[in-house]
Amino acid sequence: MANKPKYNLYIDECGDHNLATYDRNFPIFTLCGILVPVKNVNTFKKAIDELKIEFWNTTDIILHSRDIRKCEKHFEILFDDDVKKRFYERVNEVLSVQGIYIIVCCSVQKERCIENHGTDADVYGTALKYVIQRSIFCVDDKSPEGGVIDIIVERRGKREDTALLNYYNRLRFTGMHYVSPERLAKHMGRFGFSKKTENVFGLQVADLIAYPISRYVLNPEKHNPAFDVIASNIYTSKDKLLGLKIFPDK
Repeated sequence: MANKPKYNLYIDECGDHNLATYDRNFPIFTLCGILVPVKNVNTFKKAIDELKIEFWNTTDIILHSRDIRKCEKHFEILFDDDVKKRFYERVNEVLSVQGIYIIVCCSVQKERCIENHGTDADVYGTALKYVIQRSIFCVDDKSPEGGVIDIIVERRGKREDTALLNYYNRLRFTGMHYVSPERLAKHMGRFGFSKKTENVFGLQVADLIAYPISRYVLNPEKHNPAFDVIASNIYTSKDKLLGLKIFPDK
């Protein structure tokens, strides 16, 4: 295991995983994973930090997609159209770099999920399963010896975090489709939680990317320049877009 390539898988979400009640204008839940080779972590973090310093003269800012879109909190500076234009150009510049990170995500379309599986379906668990599965496929594609993946998830609450950790531990015992428990064990490293206030750059990148992916899944024909910026970094294997799993299948 020590000689295998190492990766960090940062996971954040867009939307909520409630099926009983949900926003009919945004009927989707996306769990977005950002797979970063450990050798690239410092370079990627430096690029994010430089962006923050450029606009706020500090690295303490937490990049949050909703606040950015609404120009709230620290992002009130984006009410200035010139600043907004420069900010988005710099974000696009950082996120469009190929090879530094790979996107592996799962979007659950709630209406189809309810039709096929009912309102009791485990939306978060299903999405997590696919993100982990496709991440394993990805690291195996990248090197013959595979790789070890440390997972970092944003904290949501004690009950939610406990349920997620229990689900993850069950996965390690049962395995999943195409991934046996033995194969899973060979790839899995640490599974940990981080608070948003801990300023983990990879979680912020996952948050920034999850929204345009969700919009793309809901309406792939609509103009979506933010998705176009990051599309080339979605995990692709043999011309198949494996890094964007849409559940349920059409």
